[in-house]
Amino acid sequence: MAVKVKVCGLMDAETALFAAHAGADAVGLIFADGPRRVAVEMARAICAALPPFVGRVGVFVNAAQGFVRETAAACGLTALQFHGDEDAEYCLRFTLPVLKAVRVRPGINLAELARIPAAGFVFDSYDPLLAGGTGRTFPWELAAERPDLPVILAGGLTPENVARAIYLLRPYAVDVSSGVETDGKKDLKKIQDFIEAVRGCA
Repeated sequence: MAVKVKVCGLMDAETALFAAHAGADAVGLIFADGPRRVAVEMARAICAALPPFVGRVGVFVNAAQGFVRETAAACGLTALQFHGDEDAEYCLRFTLPVLKAVRVRPGINLAELARIPAAGFVFDSYDPLLAGGTGRTFPWELAAERPDLPVILAGGLTPENVARAIYLLRPYAVDVSSGVETDGKKDLKKIQDFIEAVRGCA
């Protein structure tokens, strides 16, 4: 099965449409504090502009459940990605598919993930201060032994290294943000190159 691609941290409809037409399976809209946070009204416009079978994933960090539900309904989100300290009980409160971020570091027990009610797990780099978006890879060998669960690989992926990451870990999907940016802005050529690199692994 072909590895799926999510381009995250999109902030305008034109770039989101480009990513979709280039072959992205999903786009990520960040509703947490940070340089890629998008206003709900803009996120709604982005979601409305996308073709019908492109996933619309909302990214939240320790958000109030009401805010998550209201945002999902307003924008027409198709999945929720939680990057904070959300526990199993929190994840069960939603009807949309949930993706739970896991910040991979030495000593982590990935077997415990089987107890979390999530449709998939986003394996990201650990940073004591950041919930995500570090732009750094983690030692991929730490994720080699894991439960048979859908894994979305994130953290420092670029057009240059994504093929090797796929070869080593065989994830369900890959998730890119800063790796397709130039000077903090999404770079259309890098988006195209990233998606082509992933498709070349099929």
